[in-house]
Amino acid sequence: MKAIILAAGVSRRLYPLTHDTPKCLLEVGGRPIIDFQMEALKKAGISDAVIIVGYFREKLIDHIQKEYPDINCTFITNEHFFETNTSYSLYLCRDEFRTCESVIMNADVLYPEELLERLFASPHNDVMAVDVKECGREEVKVIAGSEEKLVAIGKELIQENSLGEFIGVARFSPEFGERLASSLEHLIDSGGKADYFEAAIHPLLSEMDVYYVDISDLPCTEIDFVEDLEEAHKLAKSDWFTNQ
Repeated sequence: MKAIILAAGVSRRLYPLTHDTPKCLLEVGGRPIIDFQMEALKKAGISDAVIIVGYFREKLIDHIQKEYPDINCTFITNEHFFETNTSYSLYLCRDEFRTCESVIMNADVLYPEELLERLFASPHNDVMAVDVKECGREEVKVIAGSEEKLVAIGKELIQENSLGEFIGVARFSPEFGERLASSLEHLIDSGGKADYFEAAIHPLLSEMDVYYVDISDLPCTEIDFVEDLEEAHKLAKSDWFTNQ
């Protein structure tokens, strides 16, 4: 099992807080956001991580190497972090998840260790963490079919038809990883460097069985705006995190 962490972005929507700091190093509950993820990975027994860096990458690399020397981290640089999105970052590390089971996550998601436990406890090979709720325009939404299978994913889905929000953490088999790598190559070759990586997942949902795990009872949030950061501060005070 290998962790893939997407941490290259500029996070303009959080200026001035991110003027000189990667978003995942912003603190909630007295700790950088990415520390919650790294601790969850350690608890899950994952000792290999690939981190795609870009914006102020030296700060992030220094932090990870200092605080988590027991995790074997490979850093891949997205040199075009200003003008690209997560599709391009994931594309850059596609060879890392082509042949092994992986857990892929955005670095700006606050979640407790229980989330990974649920993903790994699923009997399915390919599973995505979904917050079952009513969604707004900004969330990456999913639509589910029968037997907890996902049939569509994207920001532009009709809100009323959506099951909830993909929270940005998923576990994929090497078989799906190979198909995802190919889908990313097609997306990037077609000019999709500014897309979210979910755009490469969407066409695969009609070809492969991908399931969801409901994490709506867990204190999770993807941090894009100041309001999200404020919510994360509140969530980080819960027993889910203070007992980690």
